[in-house]
Amino acid sequence: MIKKLGIYVGQYKKFIVIVPFVVLIDVLCELSMPLLMSRIIDIGIPESDIGFITRIGLIMVGLALVAIAGGITNMWLTSRGSMGYGANLRDALFEKLQSFSFKNIDQFSTASLVTRLTNDVNNLQQTFMMSLRILLRAPMMLIVSFFLAYSINAELSIVLAVAIPVLVVFVILILKAAVTRFGVMQEKIDAINRVIQENLIGIRVVKAFVREDFEIKKFQTANNDFTESAIRAINIAILSMPVMMFVLNGATIAVLWLGGGMVMDGRLGTGELISFTSYIMQIMMSVMMITMVMIMGARAEASARRVIEVLDTEVDIAEKIAEEGGSDSIQSPRVTAGKVEFRQVSFKYNLNDPYGNILCDVNFTANPGDVIGIVGGTGSGKSTLISLIPRLYDTTEGQVLVDGVDVRDYPLESLREAIGVVLQKNILFTGTIKENLLWGNETATQVEIEEACRAAQIHEFIVSQPNGYETLLEQGGVNISGGQKQRLSIARAMLKKPRILILDDSTSAVDSATEARIRKAFYKELSEITVFIIAQRISSVREANKILVLDDGQIVGMGTHKELLQQNNVYQEILASQREGVMSHA
Repeated sequence: MIKKLGIYVGQYKKFIVIVPFVVLIDVLCELSMPLLMSRIIDIGIPESDIGFITRIGLIMVGLALVAIAGGITNMWLTSRGSMGYGANLRDALFEKLQSFSFKNIDQFSTASLVTRLTNDVNNLQQTFMMSLRILLRAPMMLIVSFFLAYSINAELSIVLAVAIPVLVVFVILILKAAVTRFGVMQEKIDAINRVIQENLIGIRVVKAFVREDFEIKKFQTANNDFTESAIRAINIAILSMPVMMFVLNGATIAVLWLGGGMVMDGRLGTGELISFTSYIMQIMMSVMMITMVMIMGARAEASARRVIEVLDTEVDIAEKIAEEGGSDSIQSPRVTAGKVEFRQVSFKYNLNDPYGNILCDVNFTANPGDVIGIVGGTGSGKSTLISLIPRLYDTTEGQVLVDGVDVRDYPLESLREAIGVVLQKNILFTGTIKENLLWGNETATQVEIEEACRAAQIHEFIVSQPNGYETLLEQGGVNISGGQKQRLSIARAMLKKPRILILDDSTSAVDSATEARIRKAFYKELSEITVFIIAQRISSVREANKILVLDDGQIVGMGTHKELLQQNNVYQEILASQREGVMSHA
């Protein structure tokens, strides 16, 4: 685990390498103080030697200044190193997430991924910093203090030889119990983040249905679960403190009892006893600090397992050429025409479910310039079908080919650059309208942007805004309507000038007249592009070159609007139900 995550120290390793030397200087300076103090007490004061006391005092001041400088340097180095380590780890996690397929993302909840990228990485970063500061310093303090104490009086050191193993055994028992409890605690943080995320995303629905009280109770439940798990984990730390103080105080009393007798017998100087007691305190405090860091490490271990789980997740959509190592010698295929072919395609989300087929034995061909309409009931597999073209998922059986090449043989970037997608959920990002449109083509000119927006019937709305194309969109585009978001998403996809354009129910929030103008623009502007239109309304696809009718994951009809109207019962039923809906609404 340490080896896997340690590589992310990266360029900050130079800071970490210096830390042990700085810590050693700090420790030696600090631990020299009790010895020098004992010389003042046992030599300087009895002999009233002011010069000796002054010299030793100046040496102590100098050592104190060096120790302070060492401590400050240690804090600066460890802060730089740990912050850099955290930044590198976050970068690696985020980069890994960008390579995930939809299936990989489905394995984790979004809230859990957010927690792992933030809270879990913060835990590791803080533990890394405390380890550098304490797990280097405390053992040095313990070892050097023990040898200095032994050099003062070997007989009294027996007390330490008994006390230290007792504390070590206790620390091991604490850690075993702590790891499991902190793992549960991190899972409860996932649950809190999930409730917060769902509430904020759906806040309009919450308020529309007056469900604030319900959401508050749901959050309180998740928050109480987290609090209880946190208390159970923290109880371990609470339990450790009185036990360690008991051992510490017991050792101190034993040393004072035995050492006092030695001082009275003349076998030990008063200053030596004070120094020995100081070293005992340093040893015991070092053990306590190590214990506290170890408890923190138990939580970090739980976080580390969760982070490694993400980093070790195998991305199921891999690039075949890259895997074979032939990217230098084999010319990568590129999409040039946009012909799409499905050959005996079946798909299921769970490979272990024998009855879980979402698509079954799908076969069809779409030639460049074709407009393919896809209709069917809810859950019939329409969105899943088109998700296979840009490899958002991979087929379970069969092949999806673009220009005669299996999509799995294309580099992902090359394949997806040739495909424009407008999904059911129209996502816009914080920034200006122009910045959002440039996602489709970052080098597009203003003329090209406006042409795409006119085709998508959104140009007039944009220029009516005070800042035009520089109008700022809030997160998710919440300051514009659903229909406006759909049309901006369509313009963004068209600006990409793809060879294949996929529109997944992308005009559902647009009125019929505007939709008709958008369709007209498709047939005019996209005459050489393969267009897939998923629609709930038959009117949206009736002019398509070919319409696919899906039912329960199978194509049960294929043809033009006129052909299907004459031959296909499912298509007839869909059209009839929509006509009835229009009549009843009228």
